[in-house]
Amino acid sequence: MKSRTAEARLRVLHPITAEATQLSSADEFPGIPATSRMIELMEMAAARLMRPRLQDHESSVAVAMNITYAAPQLRRPNAGCTLRAVASYKEIAGKLHRFTINAFDESGLIGSAEHTRAVLIERRLTDVAREQAGKNGVRLIA
Repeated sequence: MKSRTAEARLRVLHPITAEATQLSSADEFPGIPATSRMIELMEMAAARLMRPRLQDHESSVAVAMNITYAAPQLRRPNAGCTLRAVASYKEIAGKLHRFTINAFDESGLIGSAEHTRAVLIERRLTDVAREQAGKNGVRLIA
C-alpha cells in the first residue's frame, strides 16, 4: 500500500460558507453551511486516498457515513480558519472501502466519521441511468 492517509483542506471565508482550496478539477463543490462542508471534506479526503486504487474507467461513490461530533454541537469556524480532514483506510472488502476520518479546525478535533465508499464502473452507472430514465419517460442527453 503506497499511501496510508489522505488529507483535504477548506479555508472558511464566512461563518456559514466555505470555499475548498487546493483542489483538483474533480473536487469542485459549492460553498454551503459548515456541517455540510465538514462532511464534504471528509468524503473528499477518503476519495483522494482511494483514487490511486481505481482503474481509469472506475469511480467511487459514498454509500455510508456515520459522523460523531467532538463537542455536543459543531463549532462554527471563524472566518479565515482552515478546516482539515484526514482519512485512513480501515479495511477493503471487495468493492467496498471503509475509512476512519478525523476533521480538525485550528483549535483541534471537530468531528470523526466511519465512511464507506464503493467502486463503480462509470459506464455501467450511465447505462443504468439511461435505462431508468427511459422507463420514466425521461430522456438523458449526454
